[in-house]
Amino acid sequence: MAGPATPPASEANLEVIPLSGGDRTLAMRLSAMMLLEFFVFGAWFATLGLVLATNGAADIIGQAYLLSAVAAIISPLFMGAIGDRYLPPRVLLSLLHVAGAIVLFAIPNLIASGATGTTLAMIFVHMLFFQPTLGLVNSLALAELGVQQRIFPYVRVFGPLGWVVAGLTVGALGFSASTNVFYVAAAGAVALAIYALTLPASPPPAKGARFSLGDVIGIDALSLFRDRKFAVLMGCTLFTSISLAFYNAFASPYLGALGFENVAGVLALGQLSEVLFIVTIPFVLARISMKAAMLFGMAMWGVRFLLFILAADGSNTFAVVGVALHGICNDYFIVIAAMFIAKIAPARLAAQAQSWLILMISGFGAAIGSALSGQLFAAFVTRNVAEGASAWVPMWWVPVGLAVATTVIWIALFPSKPAGEKPKEDYNV
Repeated sequence: MAGPATPPASEANLEVIPLSGGDRTLAMRLSAMMLLEFFVFGAWFATLGLVLATNGAADIIGQAYLLSAVAAIISPLFMGAIGDRYLPPRVLLSLLHVAGAIVLFAIPNLIASGATGTTLAMIFVHMLFFQPTLGLVNSLALAELGVQQRIFPYVRVFGPLGWVVAGLTVGALGFSASTNVFYVAAAGAVALAIYALTLPASPPPAKGARFSLGDVIGIDALSLFRDRKFAVLMGCTLFTSISLAFYNAFASPYLGALGFENVAGVLALGQLSEVLFIVTIPFVLARISMKAAMLFGMAMWGVRFLLFILAADGSNTFAVVGVALHGICNDYFIVIAAMFIAKIAPARLAAQAQSWLILMISGFGAAIGSALSGQLFAAFVTRNVAEGASAWVPMWWVPVGLAVATTVIWIALFPSKPAGEKPKEDYNV
């Protein structure tokens, strides 16, 4: 699974200034924060579908991921924005993870008792606490790095590494299909809550600012949709995020249906590939345009689900390769999309434009994808359990179709550079 897109540093903050010993120490401390943040997320979210399916709650898998997406849409309205104005970032991060840990500790008993409705409610509550922290760790790190924001990508890469560590830990403990994943995640949340209080003390970033609902949800950034490049990008991001929701919700139970035992360990390969491909982005963008790189990224979503379809015949290697494509699928579309938006959005709308990208990925795309995949799972897989992995094939054709449609839309509608025009930064960075 992918993390939220991160706004690149401004050009002023990309000035090459030698790193001091204090800068390196700070970068290491912030990297540890990123690792713990995504450890908490990856410990339970990656195999949630498998856990629910194994413990008699397969019918709520789609709903669980749908509620997680809804939380991503509404939680900033009443938590993130208020916290930015009244609480120091490290305190807010700590409090949110303490609250999240309490909820996580309660979920295993609820699943064991068959209280699916309450289980869904608690997953939703936990995500209300957790979703704001995904943006909070980014903004906290960028603020603390100051003039050294050019090294932020090297701090941020510890996020996927944290997901990898979580997957390997859960897999090694044999918890891939167990409700114990929630205890592992809760322990990580407590550790991060304590660690957050050791980070540098900074005042609330928007202390004294007037609360504006429009600022929080990016109403002013709607004007960006008049730019065809931005509008097409948001539409393609929505379609791609629907496919991402299919993957997040049902990759783990599908791997279980294929006979994999260490499902969490296999899924960790996806995050490991994400780490590897992040560092190739500057190299690739020095040779091809952002438009071409994003086209490649969105097309690979279709390839990965085709590999899942091929795996249904018993060729599990195809499934492993499909998981390992996660780095290309996420980095070459979602990460580069964030960089592209930074090039085309006016400075006054930069943050809101990035928020729209996150909203499309973790909010609307995830919500639609979770609801749709849940219905398809019920229609094809639940009703044809005796068919084994082959029952999943009709479901996987949907994200393949979405990838084809997205690729066609991107090629047909995204503006091309007029013939003879001097290359522009927003196409060739």
